[in-house]
Amino acid sequence: MKFIVSSSSLLKSLQSLSGVIISNPTLPILECFLFEFKEKTLTVTASDLETTVSCDLALELIEGDSKVAIPAKLLIDTLKTFAEQPLTFEIDDKTLAIEIISDSGKYKLAGQKGEDFTKPPVLEDVSKVEMDAITLSNAINKTIFAAGNDELRRIMSGVLFELNKSEVTFVATDAHKLVKHTRSDIKSTKAAQLVLPKKPLQLLKNILSNLDTSVTLEFNAANAHFSFENYSLKCRLIDGKYPNYDAVIPKENPYKLTIDRTSLLNSIKRVSIFSNKTTHQVRFKVNGSELSISAEDVDFQNEANERLTCNYNGDDMEIGFNSRFLLEMLQNITTEQVNIEMSAPNRAGIILPAEKIDKDDDLLMLVMPVMLSNN
Repeated sequence: MKFIVSSSSLLKSLQSLSGVIISNPTLPILECFLFEFKEKTLTVTASDLETTVSCDLALELIEGDSKVAIPAKLLIDTLKTFAEQPLTFEIDDKTLAIEIISDSGKYKLAGQKGEDFTKPPVLEDVSKVEMDAITLSNAINKTIFAAGNDELRRIMSGVLFELNKSEVTFVATDAHKLVKHTRSDIKSTKAAQLVLPKKPLQLLKNILSNLDTSVTLEFNAANAHFSFENYSLKCRLIDGKYPNYDAVIPKENPYKLTIDRTSLLNSIKRVSIFSNKTTHQVRFKVNGSELSISAEDVDFQNEANERLTCNYNGDDMEIGFNSRFLLEMLQNITTEQVNIEMSAPNRAGIILPAEKIDKDDDLLMLVMPVMLSNN
């Protein structure tokens, strides 16, 4: 078995897949990439049993059809040292010994039987949805940070894809913050709720970030399959019923504040440095057209206070928030100004883009307040 491949092209493909590989997996072969050769196509696959991702590379020369598992870390570490050049791989089909020949030397490593590599699930009775890669990447980016990490509430550790005939809504929450992102330019013939784990979504986001293409999502009750260009990603869905997120979004928010997003973001970044390192609390005090942002760490006698100009409609308000949550949200909004809607110091605040840039895009972010130590 022999093939020739560009060192940089192979490295780029392997790095895009490597995020799925875990250290010390239950099956040692999962520390490898599976290389499958057929005609003039090399298919490389990585898996952790829950998620399987693969990439096709078209090669000018392949001699023989076979498959072999190659140690992932050793191969990537080797490829990183090469300048762009053609590499020749020679694989002994009997011993599975692999020899890599470069311009300057030869490198030998031991492969494993490709037949022992885990096989991805075959999806049956699937429904299909088409979406734009950039749209999907943005949707993941805007929601994934709000998903939880609590394994006892695993259903909330993923992102909900709520599909119907008129739109798709992406939702993530950890009970302290919530993001609801709706796209009216994605439609599904079948109404469904899919909860996807963070790991495959993070992989998808990283691969899609540089692609301008169409993505096909096929799904059934247990699995999802994303395919686009020369990539394929299959993952197991999180089983369970997602909580009723609409019930926690307050409908009456009479106090409305509009402010420059970048100014607010930078102010919170500076002030939060002086906040308590456990609560990360910042205090918002709104009075007329002035927003005062303050933080203090009593134990170390640190404190900071800044004032910003805003447009505000409502009674004077004093409310506390976790600065980390606010920063994550403001960094994932792209409009120049944001609206913050509130009703009481002990009720959730709603953060919205002040302008609608994309008619098909609707974004709502919710953050729970932090109890102020003193008023």
